[in-house]
Amino acid sequence: MNRDFRSIPVINIEGLGSSDPGRRRAVASEIEVAARDVGFFYVTGHGVPESSRRQLEAAAQGFFGLPAPKKMEVYIGLSENHSGYVPEGEEVFSSGKIDRKEAFDVGLDYDGPPRGGMLGPNLWPDLEGFKADVGAYYAQVQALARTLFRGFALALGQPEDFFEARLSAPPAQLRLIHYPFDPDAVDAEGIGAHTDYECFTILYSTAPGLEVLNGAGEWIDAPPLPGGFIINIGDMIETLSNGAFVATSHRVRKVSAERYSFPFFATCDYDTAVEPLPGFVTADRPARYPRIISGEHLFAQTAQTFGYLKKRIAAGAVILPEGAQALESFGQQARSKSAVR
Repeated sequence: MNRDFRSIPVINIEGLGSSDPGRRRAVASEIEVAARDVGFFYVTGHGVPESSRRQLEAAAQGFFGLPAPKKMEVYIGLSENHSGYVPEGEEVFSSGKIDRKEAFDVGLDYDGPPRGGMLGPNLWPDLEGFKADVGAYYAQVQALARTLFRGFALALGQPEDFFEARLSAPPAQLRLIHYPFDPDAVDAEGIGAHTDYECFTILYSTAPGLEVLNGAGEWIDAPPLPGGFIINIGDMIETLSNGAFVATSHRVRKVSAERYSFPFFATCDYDTAVEPLPGFVTADRPARYPRIISGEHLFAQTAQTFGYLKKRIAAGAVILPEGAQALESFGQQARSKSAVR
């Protein structure tokens, strides 16, 4: 195991769709190595057409180009399931410093009763083609996530269909993020550094800026790979593996260039219990993580970073789930804190 990595591995996942179990296991083995050593990897052979990514990018440009009052008509604080427009300064990580960005969050367009502040109908802008193009991309990347879930199941030593029963209506989110042109951008260590709360993330971005933290405490560039996606481990896969797979901390370096980023946060159904799998728990390595509920963890972490939810907590209108984990409870930052103690 070597987490002092200097680059991000590339994995062709086409074999996960093969009828040959050996080919599927071979890809899963590559995923396992990348998950243990880096926590990040690129994927090619994913099947998502480039035209779909271009349409998503055009939809984002159209929305973020609207006047601020128009965007605020679909402000995320007006939604039932944490969907809609996220203005600059709404989302703040544990550093307390504001990133220069705006976003639009989309979840599963769920027609059942709203659930836990993370599952329900989306709040869509009145913008021609936006819902259709963003919704089409969401469906395609959600299908890719199901393929990757099979690969992760094998990488975790589980049956290939281990996650299938846990993916009926997951509160998986797609974010459209806009980093505007900023000629005065000055980078600062640690701003925006975080782990992702879900199982794993599927990222497409238009320009460099993403950095990941290696085991030596160095920030390593993770630029876009033409035609590929970047995948990173989230808190829940780290929990399932009892820390063998790392939710690598990452951030976006402050750059002057305009940049768009489209992370899809793949997760399990709201009520899914997540705890270390027996195969990763031994006498020498006891369970290091408490049992968490997928949707509750997602909501608790979100509620600690978004302004409108912090206000509701302060007013007593929202209560964090019992046993909610603090921010920076996963990844290298959490391990560094533990070592200091």
